[in-house]
Amino acid sequence: MISIFRYIQQGEYLLAVIAVLSRCFVVFCCLPIHELAHGLMAHLLGDDTAKREGRLSLNPFAHLNPIGTVMIFLFGIGYANPVPINPRNFKNEKGGMALTAFAGPLANILMGFVSVWGYFILAKFAGNSAVGSAIAYFFLYSAQINVMLAVFNLFPIPPLDGSKILAAVLPDKIYYKYMMYERYIMIGLMILLFTGILDTPISFLTSKLLNFISLLPRLVLHI
Repeated sequence: MISIFRYIQQGEYLLAVIAVLSRCFVVFCCLPIHELAHGLMAHLLGDDTAKREGRLSLNPFAHLNPIGTVMIFLFGIGYANPVPINPRNFKNEKGGMALTAFAGPLANILMGFVSVWGYFILAKFAGNSAVGSAIAYFFLYSAQINVMLAVFNLFPIPPLDGSKILAAVLPDKIYYKYMMYERYIMIGLMILLFTGILDTPISFLTSKLLNFISLLPRLVLHI
């Protein structure tokens, strides 16, 4: 939202509209795919809890969290309602939980990869037209937000996916002690987001990952 207001102040109304539309795209498309990926991975590994509760769906209203949705528009990062998982249904509880947790960020990275291709193709072949340029910027914003979502969710901070991946490598005793402070850690996370302290590491990691997934389309399209 801050960048949207900045565009409006600078008179860049088209960029402001694109920024809003790209965030709507993330809320109504990327977050549902993120959660669907969690549910599908769990289902493949033997847990049908998400399927029984109707979460194996692309319907955004089956997944969206009000606070997480607002965060998307304010900060460009946020979250949906977590898909219910019962790790006892996995053959390997820790490994299954880690794979299920990683499936969501991986889905966002793949969405970012597809968006990067869309951006470079349009920038190369239709960038001279107003419509082509607008759609190209939409794909660019989509790529940035998707990769940012992946980076953010991989932080080992509850309730983010990274904390569940962390459970696979930490001894149970240490992990349970860590999770005893989950509520306080979540409050700390919100403070870090509101104060902008996390902006630098998130932006740095997002930039590096964006550059990496841009290598192939740049090479193929000679950009």
